[in-house]
Amino acid sequence: MQNRVFFPQATLDQWIVAGAVDLHAGELTLLDEGRRYRLEEGVHVLREVSGGGDAAQLVGRVKTRAHLEAKGAELVETSMLLGEAAYDVDPGWLGTPVGTFAEHLGSEVRKKLRAAGAAGEAPASEEDLLARFLARTT
Repeated sequence: MQNRVFFPQATLDQWIVAGAVDLHAGELTLLDEGRRYRLEEGVHVLREVSGGGDAAQLVGRVKTRAHLEAKGAELVETSMLLGEAAYDVDPGWLGTPVGTFAEHLGSEVRKKLRAAGAAGEAPASEEDLLARFLARTT
């Protein structure tokens, strides 16, 4: 399975307002890099709050909404119930990179951004690309 990235909804909202990303047809594009991610709704499970323990071992994990609902979870805004357990969650989106990192570096979109001066020095990895993006946008 390809690595996925969690984009918190609040952060994604800030990026959209700032014009740093484009969201279209279920795909997120980092505009200054041209990197695209297919999105699926998900949550980051922050903590168990009912005091009954984390029998499902979800705290600290990111799961898709579909996966959690298939397990019987009820999600409402920043809360989740699963059986007798209650959790605080951070809603957002799981992004799966479109194509490989090498394909992205050689893509026509990235070549055009580099020619226009928008894309800087080539990042060394997907993680490096995201770290640079975060440094520019936060």
